[in-house]
Amino acid sequence: MEMYEELHYWLVDQPMISEFKWKEGETFGGSTQFLVTSVITYLSLTATIHFIILPTSKSTPQNPSSPKSPGLLRFVSTIHSLILLNLSFVMAIGCILSTLSQMLNTRWIFCFPADTPPSGPVFFWAYVFYLSKILEFVDTLLILLNRGNRRLTFLHVYHHAVVLVMCYVWLQTSQSLLPVALVTNALVHTLMYTYYMLCALGKRPPWKRLVTDCQIVQFMFSFGVSMVMLWFHFTGNDGCSGIWGWVFNAVFNASLLALFTDFHTKNYAKKKDSRGKRID
Repeated sequence: MEMYEELHYWLVDQPMISEFKWKEGETFGGSTQFLVTSVITYLSLTATIHFIILPTSKSTPQNPSSPKSPGLLRFVSTIHSLILLNLSFVMAIGCILSTLSQMLNTRWIFCFPADTPPSGPVFFWAYVFYLSKILEFVDTLLILLNRGNRRLTFLHVYHHAVVLVMCYVWLQTSQSLLPVALVTNALVHTLMYTYYMLCALGKRPPWKRLVTDCQIVQFMFSFGVSMVMLWFHFTGNDGCSGIWGWVFNAVFNASLLALFTDFHTKNYAKKKDSRGKRID
């Protein structure tokens, strides 16, 4: 009990968390300018490295005396994955405890009351989740730097770029279903980055397909709980907060479901060797 209370304090009751307020233009990262700049910078650097720098370096004769550091790259990949798997797990636990503390009733989990302000512990973890998506941009750099058999895909770049916009919309619109979406996504990412960390350590697990399956189930689950939210929205007096944010989220999730299903079909249903491909 004492351990739970300690955990609850550091993940819910700590003043920085319990008194958190998202303020557009004031909170770090809380402006459309920051969002647009981050996405454009990510896409520009990715395109520059992928289409200009890497092809040029491949066509340039290598200096036999130039050092190669695959060990350093594996080390960086391991640390990066370790940080994100732990951060994802903490966000999931923090959001669960915050939801139990902040919710008015069971309905609140699915449907925030209209005009709910983006404040309190649940929105703090949504904010951390938002910033963590910028840290995940490093995934792309690691793929590009790896000269092995991993390759960059449209799914990867599209996912990383648009998910940052989605998280911003969560906060900006106080979007209903935010707790459910955050917890399920963070748990899936805990599993995913555990897989990546083990791969970086040279111990590739045999359950790569499980990660993709979990991501597909996550998107299907999001549509299922959305039906609950829509029922509350249209049967209640004031509707649910952030309905237009949910529309954007639903379209994005539908596109990801289609892309992940296509990935699954090409890499597993046809039993192709996909050992070198990143799946997120």
